[in-house]
Amino acid sequence: MSGAGYRGFVEVRGAREHNLKSVDVDVPRNALAVFTGVSGSGKSSLAFGTLYAEAQRRYFESVAPYARRLIHQVGTPKVEEVRGLPPAVALQQRRSTPGSRSTVGTVTTLSNLLRMLFSRAGSYPPGTEERLDSDAFSANTAIGACPECHGLGRVHRVTEQSLVPDPSLSIREHAIAAWPGAWQGKNLRDVVAALGYDIDRPWRELPQKDRDFILFSDEQPEVTVHPVREAGRIQRPYQGRFMSAKRYVLRAYSESKSAATRRRVQRYLESAPCPVCGGRRLRPEALAVTFAGHDISELTAMPLTALAGVLRSTAELTAPGAAFPAAGSGEGTEAAVALAADLVARIDVLLGLGLGYLSMDRTAPTLSPGELQRLRLATQLRSGLFGVVYVLDEPSAGLHPADTEPLLDVLDRLRAEGNSLFVVEHDMAVVRRADWVVDVGPGAGRYGGQVLYSGPVPGLRDVEASVTRAYVFETDAAPVDGGGPPREPSGTLRLRGVARHNLRGLDVEVPLGVLTAVTGVSGSGKTSLVDVLAQVLTARLEPGVPAEEGDGDEEDGSAWEPEEVTAEPVVAAAEGLDAVDRLVRVDQKPIGRTPRSNLATYTGLFDAVRGVFAATDEARARGYTPGRFSFNVADGRCPTCQGEGFVAVELLFLPGTYAPCPTCRGARYNPATLEITYRGRSIADVLAMPVDTAADFFADVPAAARALRALRDVGLGYLALGQPATELSGGEAQRIKLATELQRARRGRTLYLLDEPTTGLHPADTALLMRQIRALVEAGGTVVVVEHDMDVVAAADWVIDLGPGAGEEGGRVVASGSPREVARVKESRTARYLAERLKG
Repeated sequence: MSGAGYRGFVEVRGAREHNLKSVDVDVPRNALAVFTGVSGSGKSSLAFGTLYAEAQRRYFESVAPYARRLIHQVGTPKVEEVRGLPPAVALQQRRSTPGSRSTVGTVTTLSNLLRMLFSRAGSYPPGTEERLDSDAFSANTAIGACPECHGLGRVHRVTEQSLVPDPSLSIREHAIAAWPGAWQGKNLRDVVAALGYDIDRPWRELPQKDRDFILFSDEQPEVTVHPVREAGRIQRPYQGRFMSAKRYVLRAYSESKSAATRRRVQRYLESAPCPVCGGRRLRPEALAVTFAGHDISELTAMPLTALAGVLRSTAELTAPGAAFPAAGSGEGTEAAVALAADLVARIDVLLGLGLGYLSMDRTAPTLSPGELQRLRLATQLRSGLFGVVYVLDEPSAGLHPADTEPLLDVLDRLRAEGNSLFVVEHDMAVVRRADWVVDVGPGAGRYGGQVLYSGPVPGLRDVEASVTRAYVFETDAAPVDGGGPPREPSGTLRLRGVARHNLRGLDVEVPLGVLTAVTGVSGSGKTSLVDVLAQVLTARLEPGVPAEEGDGDEEDGSAWEPEEVTAEPVVAAAEGLDAVDRLVRVDQKPIGRTPRSNLATYTGLFDAVRGVFAATDEARARGYTPGRFSFNVADGRCPTCQGEGFVAVELLFLPGTYAPCPTCRGARYNPATLEITYRGRSIADVLAMPVDTAADFFADVPAAARALRALRDVGLGYLALGQPATELSGGEAQRIKLATELQRARRGRTLYLLDEPTTGLHPADTALLMRQIRALVEAGGTVVVVEHDMDVVAAADWVIDLGPGAGEEGGRVVASGSPREVARVKESRTARYLAERLKG
């Protein structure tokens, strides 16, 4: 095989990773090679699990003996041979959520350069004898962080009004609503009574000093409590410890691992800018230093487009040192010009990727997986690497079609610099632009794992077994079946004066009882609008409680991440809220943070599976209960890995990773538990089953069959039941949540908010998912999706298009109406692409 401009091929022989069936394939170097196929076909197993994993293994073998000892724990890909493989860099969509202190600036390393610019070239106040170290300009260091808020910029506080919403009640009548319920709350009330306070008097009538002590004291006195005897129960005196309401709320909010507890106490917190730094996160001496008239917090808060404009005048100075703006300033020095020029060059790459609307201080948890990956991609462009294979995981994810072109230009630049690009992708626009396509399939899971075609894109047209070819060559270009003409709304939900991020005084109407797509370029305000909608509905349905996201894993708090607590109104007025009885938000946050969380536990089907094993004759003879088959219970699980199947491996100077447990080899259970079988399979065998296989295996177990059917309906039949949450993409996690919701009996007046549900889906799988979303509408629900896939938008009943641009240039409704009406609005950047899909 040969190709013009290629520097040889990467040759894979006998790849058997995951579902790959002893695959042989050649992929050219110095080319843009796209790996396609339906979701779960094996393309990621080939690109990441085989090619990148093999490159990583070779790297480890080239370093110190200490690291080589760990290679057996990290794992070796199942492949006979890989020839011609250069060093590889993987840019994956992160499965875990970054910490709240991680920002756009830290992800891109722009923060380091900007801090150095202020340290070396900033304008210092008169009389300053010594320049500050660059760490002094970081809110993540002890010498830089504001001592009051510890560099967070906001302080959480409680007030008497937030802790005691109804002062007409007595303490016995639960006036202190912030205290816990059940026995804990009764204990605290009994302790207060034992300390001599009147718990039967209305709160408002208690002396102020008593109220202040009960609510705000840091003291924790112990006292003997004599409980009131209850019918049929003898309660003995005990030593009880007092805890003020403030202490309880702050402690529960910051330390509790229970998402439910944190959700409950959030309603009693008020958040405000730090009174010392004014929300700017730094010490006063750092904020006193300026560059171009701005302190560092002002520059990091600017959109990247504006920041580049501020720095460009310094970066383009042709005679550094010729003039200084003021004494004590280094803004005109050679150091200033060099640092500013480097910053502008890096920012320009981000602007080219359509990320100019982001600011450096934008926190990483608020970014989509696609935005995070493009930020890391931009960083690689400045690395100067040559002869490297970049393995990319759906770089177009989260991109509006209008933003895909700049992304492709960046990929072309990486290739032009002498690198190879192996891209796992479902966007047909990227596939058509590729030099080479590797199509894997024909189906998912056990029905896939074969390379159907590997060659230049035009040749795919002749591969009848390929599901992808119809979408690449648009032989089946009609949009997803919308189920007929647009539905008529059953009502309207109106929001007036929406204020969040770049939405300023926005008025919007959301029709009820239909499928609505919220569209617009990246950064236009789509997610902000949906966030406000969720907040407003939640405030009415469950005051103080964040929007429902499904069941989640309460033990590790993975189902809910606390957002900024604020009492500020986000809408001037809202109408039509009474028509919604329930809100379900299905987002792409992980369903768990460790291998302990998985598909089976999240959906609840594992309860039915454990019940089946406990009902076997051998299990009953041994006295095993369903708990024995839980890897969270000590009796049945492997003692080495505590039932996780994996152990954490810490690598010096490298990120830590998970490796299979050396005792149970990933089975999670101890030998005695694995001796119990159901239809010849152990509990570990069942966890290793793909959903498709398990659906047949448990067809006569109604509780399990119902959950498995829902998972297949959303296109997840290829996933293993025990697939760790750490190995799931954001799109897969979202579809698992959707499948969990589809199992529920109660539907009706429910509003579902979905954030790009087609992320990670092949177009053929999108059609499958859309049928399930339509089923929610047909059952009387309202579905609002944030979406870039024009097939989905074309199939919607209603479209709300935001824009026209990103950041400051967006934030307003450009068009609203049926897909055909929006497609005719010239100002809309979505209209052109929507019109193309509707032609089918």
